Amino acid sequence: MNRLKIFVWIVLLGVGFLAGAAWSGDGAEQPAPPAETPAEEPADPEEATATNLPAAREAAPAGDLTREERANIRLFEDSAPSVCYITTTNVRRDYFSRNITEIPRGSGSGFVWDKDGHVITNYHVIQGADRATVTLADRSTWEAVPVGVAPEKDLAVLRIEAPRKALRPIPIGSSDDLRVGQSVFAIGNPFGLDQTLTTGIVSALGREIKSVAGIPIRDVIQTDAAINPGNSGGPLLDSSGRLIGVNTAIYSPSGASAGIGFSIPVDVVSWVIPELIEYGRLKRPTLGVELARPQIVERLGLKGALIIDVIEDSAAEEAGIRPTMRDRRGSIILGDIITGIDEEKITSNNDLLLALEKYEPGDEVVVRLLRDEEEVEVLLRLDPAQ
Repeated sequence: MNRLKIFVWIVLLGVGFLAGAAWSGDGAEQPAPPAETPAEEPADPEEATATNLPAAREAAPAGDLTREERANIRLFEDSAPSVCYITTTNVRRDYFSRNITEIPRGSGSGFVWDKDGHVITNYHVIQGADRATVTLADRSTWEAVPVGVAPEKDLAVLRIEAPRKALRPIPIGSSDDLRVGQSVFAIGNPFGLDQTLTTGIVSALGREIKSVAGIPIRDVIQTDAAINPGNSGGPLLDSSGRLIGVNTAIYSPSGASAGIGFSIPVDVVSWVIPELIEYGRLKRPTLGVELARPQIVERLGLKGALIIDVIEDSAAEEAGIRPTMRDRRGSIILGDIITGIDEEKITSNNDLLLALEKYEPGDEVVVRLLRDEEEVEVLLRLDPAQ
């Protein structure tokens, strides 16, 4: 019996051994898992980059322009063809080679006055230049010839031989009915960037600035429309696109726009330009007197225009106006001091010059004088300027 049990255990162990061996053999014969195949790279590196970029966003539909924007665009498109770009140069001769070269001097703005080719700008834009050229809005460039200058008004007239069809005269407005707060527009070439539009308002009226001749320009328009170097000589327009002023100066500690610009009023431009075209200079009427320098009048503590001399055969001589003289002992006897023209008060030589601008040669005026500390009035007919 014991032998039988032992035989059974031996058989069971043998069967277990054979089963284990068979299982181990099956595991060894299984094939290894295939190696991972690398992803195929695109031939074009840019294609690989593009596939990683997000899709471009579509532009949102544009909204309608505001009424103000449409008006500004229309004003610029209508007015810009009248505005031009002015460049000036100086001629220099080399000391050794004697060759002549042109050296850039400066640039500014201007505008077309009429179909005859007259272009208006500031006097200081062309001051001291040997040559000036005008570039119209159509990019054509023309040699400019000076016609007339008025340093006391900082205005100048040039003329170009452009075809009439290329010239678009600017519409002329008025400056005596301007109101502080109304919109204004400046077109010019600041820093050489042509056809630039800036907007603002009339920020003040009745300002006074000094011209390059040292004579004040009165009733100047002050605006906060950006006026930078290069805008000089360009037009200041109202909302109808009419000329109301000529941009002439800025108040700026840094030299760039600080929100205070000045324009010569168009009512002054309208009477100055025809005289410059006709005569080349202003021909204001005269009294026929020579005035003392302002420093002398100030030193004497006087108010008015002191007469030093009276021109022979002049209106002043005919009216009996007295010059400054010396008596037998060499003491100075002061001449008449002009204190008024008609209803306008005269406190200086500049006051007298500005007052005479309102008259034409041949007009009769009442001149108020201070003579021997007494007020005297004389009537005289103004002489034409020589």
